[in-house]
Amino acid sequence: MATTKKLWPLEPHTLGKHLVLKNYLNAWFPVMGTWNGRILFIDGFAGPGEYEGGEVGSPIIALDSFSDHMARNKITSEVVFDFVEANGERAEHLKHLISRRYPTLPTNCLVDVATGQFDQTMTGLLDELDRQHARLAPAFVMIDPFGVSDTPMAVIRRILKNPRSEVYISFMYEAINRFKETPEFERHLDSVFGCESWRKGLDIEDGHERKTYLYDLYAGQLRNNGARYVVRFELYSGNRLIYAVFFGTQHVKGANLLKEAIWKVAPFGDFAFHGTRSGQLTLDILSPDFGPLQVALRMEFKRKGWLPIGRIEEFVESDRTDYHLGQLRKGALVPMEDMGQLEVDEATHKRKHTYPAGTRIRFV
Repeated sequence: MATTKKLWPLEPHTLGKHLVLKNYLNAWFPVMGTWNGRILFIDGFAGPGEYEGGEVGSPIIALDSFSDHMARNKITSEVVFDFVEANGERAEHLKHLISRRYPTLPTNCLVDVATGQFDQTMTGLLDELDRQHARLAPAFVMIDPFGVSDTPMAVIRRILKNPRSEVYISFMYEAINRFKETPEFERHLDSVFGCESWRKGLDIEDGHERKTYLYDLYAGQLRNNGARYVVRFELYSGNRLIYAVFFGTQHVKGANLLKEAIWKVAPFGDFAFHGTRSGQLTLDILSPDFGPLQVALRMEFKRKGWLPIGRIEEFVESDRTDYHLGQLRKGALVPMEDMGQLEVDEATHKRKHTYPAGTRIRFV
């Protein structure tokens, strides 16, 4: 919900987005920070860094994730945090908050708070890199707007042009659906989608079909503009949609880590994440339903003969399932083997219910 206040109350559903962010960064920092000279965390709508009740915002979550990481001494990259905030008062508050909270930071950590619009600030950074014939360092770019402006697909395309950069986008469908027929919003939506095809959704009367069309269009545009994998989940409060998260990356491991981060926090409180590949599967870490994963495996691999386990793993890791790799064996392969739905080449593993590298499997 948009607000003009410097600080505002933390809405309960925002906690879910922050928990996913924290879980993902806990994996991202050591993976990317060990093999690269520099990595970037860019928060395009940083806010003041805290809420009215003192709860921390995404900039502090990111800084804490790095500074408190148990493997921080192994993170040898220069880690740059760029926080962009359009409201000058909030940007100043964030600067002071960071100064108070982190009187010293690791020597390989740099922090910058910029006052400005995300699209303009990011464009300026990318323009400067172009002038230097340089490439954006591996970056995680968080795009969490209040509404539908300032997040043009043209800027996202330039971010994703860099092969080790990722985008984490809060897609405010309800705002788009509410204003889709308002003339002054047309140019904003043209910019958000990077095309005018969203207008075709205006003629779809069924609400679910309209949402699916716009989601698929946005995911398709992310792929057309550089993302090889697009992971999408929705956050619901009861039956009410709050927002959708779109994550774009060029690496299957990134897609898998994001899914794992979401499963760790779903559901929480009165909220639940829904998947998109399994008929709006409600994710539940306490009593997960692996039926859709088993169906997906049968549909993908039946009648394809003997397959290496690595091919099956990559399918599960990718954006073609709502599940992550850690759920494959106990959640799908073991019960499917027990039910006679798959066979394992006995020469490629030592005992039943184990599927080490090199295992060959046939779905029947």
